[in-house]
Amino acid sequence: MRQDIELLAHRLLDAARAAGADAADSIVMQGTSLSIDVRAGRLEQADRSEGLDLGLRVLVGQRQANVSVSDARDATLVAMAERAVAMAREAPEDDCIGLADPAQLASGWDLDALELADPTAEPDPAALQADALAAEAAAMAVSGVTQVQSATAGYSRTQVHLAATNGFSGGYSRSSRATYCTAIAGTGDSMERDYDGDSRVFQADLRSPQDIGTTAGARAVERLAARKPVTGTFPVLFDERISSSLVGHLLVAANGAMVARGSSWLRDRLGQPVLPDGLSLIEDPHRPRVGASRPFDAEGLPTRCRNIVENGVLTGWTLDLANGRKLGMPSTANAARGVAGPPSPTAWNISLTQGSHDREDLIRDMGTGLLVTSLIGSTINPNTGDYSRGAAGFWVENGRISHAVNECTIAGNLHDMLRSIVPANDARAHLSRVVPSLLVEGMTLAGS
Repeated sequence: MRQDIELLAHRLLDAARAAGADAADSIVMQGTSLSIDVRAGRLEQADRSEGLDLGLRVLVGQRQANVSVSDARDATLVAMAERAVAMAREAPEDDCIGLADPAQLASGWDLDALELADPTAEPDPAALQADALAAEAAAMAVSGVTQVQSATAGYSRTQVHLAATNGFSGGYSRSSRATYCTAIAGTGDSMERDYDGDSRVFQADLRSPQDIGTTAGARAVERLAARKPVTGTFPVLFDERISSSLVGHLLVAANGAMVARGSSWLRDRLGQPVLPDGLSLIEDPHRPRVGASRPFDAEGLPTRCRNIVENGVLTGWTLDLANGRKLGMPSTANAARGVAGPPSPTAWNISLTQGSHDREDLIRDMGTGLLVTSLIGSTINPNTGDYSRGAAGFWVENGRISHAVNECTIAGNLHDMLRSIVPANDARAHLSRVVPSLLVEGMTLAGS
């Protein structure tokens, strides 16, 4: 049974006040998801879920507590609020917690402009199965592909509503439609695996399952006869598929929660160069049809565009209210939360300045080195930025791809790596992290 989630959010606030809370905020999420997996031309698994989740944060003085349930009955909401208030009274004091001032709150947002949800009807399971089968068949049609590990098509739709005792109340819906395929080439000890997929807010924007399956198959075949590279220091080109992970490490280090704890390798670099001159890292939470867009954050503040890095220089941290207060700075309206915990800072849509050359130009210019298309595991020291990851991809010799590579480790320091990056111009504009292929000079490779 579908619930009026705005009404539920305000019922939670009423229950919190009645239980003795000085202030409170609530979040209610109601969603549907459908996933179809096929294998060997047949339906392997079909999953459908519908859920309702409610979260409540109460503040008693400078103490807070969070509780969550999935039961919307009145008695449950009352018990939930009473338990939260009792927990808050036993919690340690924190001078930095608290709701936004009413004057800070978002108003008059335009959900239609953001296009967060596809207005078309939920797809029929048979249509999802047909897409998954088409992707699998396309992968199997690639010469050298011996099997398809998985082919999946899915859909989800979620409604979210936030409310608080400072007067904020707002919500929106999100939708997602996706197709993925993982293909295997070769046999026995010589098997290699690779994938492709696409996820969009609007089903009409989704790439065809045939294209996805064909690309997955071709990528798997290209990885055959892989071998370890030599050990040494070489340039490394991070393919566009995985290059956003480098920017992700920078975003984690610029997160206000990490900085406030003193555990970020960027903690002393505010106002200093962290990327090459001319490169900027821009956050835009108002891009239409993009999964991380939103009109307001989890504390009701209006989201806005900002430069995290401008012309190479780190301009600020990613902050919610509490961490902003700890650092003596205003929130950047980057609070996010689920039903089970308080708000915490996170970045929204990110784009890195693109270069003037394509990936093939960078391959030609790098001479001899490694093109990385897959990363495995992660050893990142958050305090120093020391970086080490397993990698696979292709060896480049004299500016041309020579052969596939696997079972190697790449290492460096994130500050040095990011200061030397050379971007290509191949970023996909529809992603929430628009980052092109990135060339990093002088990384350490451990291979044979």
